[in-house]
Amino acid sequence: MTRTPTISVEILDKEYQVACPPDQERELAAAAHHLDQQMRDIRATGKVIGLERVAIMAALNLSHEVLGLKGGEAPAQLDGHEDRIKAVTSQLDEALYQLRQLEIN
Repeated sequence: MTRTPTISVEILDKEYQVACPPDQERELAAAAHHLDQQMRDIRATGKVIGLERVAIMAALNLSHEVLGLKGGEAPAQLDGHEDRIKAVTSQLDEALYQLRQLEIN
């Protein structure tokens, strides 16, 4: 059984190892950078306290963006990309899970 390699991404100054096929490393790095920026922007407002809450707010914002695109704002850009969106969403879910585990410990 072939094991998917992992890459290291940094979100809010914490490093996470995320499974990622080699041909998708650039997209995952871009997604991690985008998430990191979203979380930094939310934290900078000072209105949301706690890493988990910042992560949830960022996830909600990103989900809103995706649903807006699916709802017709740019359907031509999404043609054939549903699987990629699901894969990136799954990777983000895993990163958020790991983030929660670090906060618990």
